[in-house]
Amino acid sequence: MTYFRVLVEGHADVPIVHEILCRRFGLVEKINFQIHPHEGKGQLPIYPNNPPEPQRRGLLDVLPAKLRAWASLPTDHVVVVLVDADQDDCIELKARLLNMYVGLPKKPGKVLFRIAVEESESWLIADLFAVRAAYPKAKTQKISAVVPDSVIGASERLAEALGRKRDFNRSDKREWAKAIMPHVDLNAPRSPSLRAFIEGVSRYVVGPTPLEAAH
Repeated sequence: MTYFRVLVEGHADVPIVHEILCRRFGLVEKINFQIHPHEGKGQLPIYPNNPPEPQRRGLLDVLPAKLRAWASLPTDHVVVVLVDADQDDCIELKARLLNMYVGLPKKPGKVLFRIAVEESESWLIADLFAVRAAYPKAKTQKISAVVPDSVIGASERLAEALGRKRDFNRSDKREWAKAIMPHVDLNAPRSPSLRAFIEGVSRYVVGPTPLEAAH
């Protein structure tokens, strides 16, 4: 049985990934997967083979070092890296991730890179039914015209729909994810990048070819 080590930017992403792995795939935390949150997105280091700078603890800051440290993972382990595109071009961002991976002298054999476009909250606001189910009083007209995965400041738009101004924090985002994700359609998700994440994980659940990695 495949074991997933999922790296995410922060604690607000944890309930999103947890819901997908448990409800969509029937996986059990600590038996089939573990989620590792970080302190934000960070940046890929210029020299990925060097030790990470101690003061930089974002996902991308420490990613090369973590991949090197996990070079000896068992063959049934898959490292999943979920990062927000934010303002980055998702194709260029993924290319940088793949180039970094290829250039590492030691690395795990199975790594899946996936990008949330624009951010993980984009997966939430793409499903109006889920937002209404979690928050019946939400003003979903504020997000009803948003094209899934648009770069429009998804967390801010979700906050507005929930009657919040811009005074929300990471704890709020985590609570919103915990409330909305149980209602999100994971069989036919409206967000293309959520669909890509699910399809990528699915390949390893059913069993990829031995050499398949990093796609």
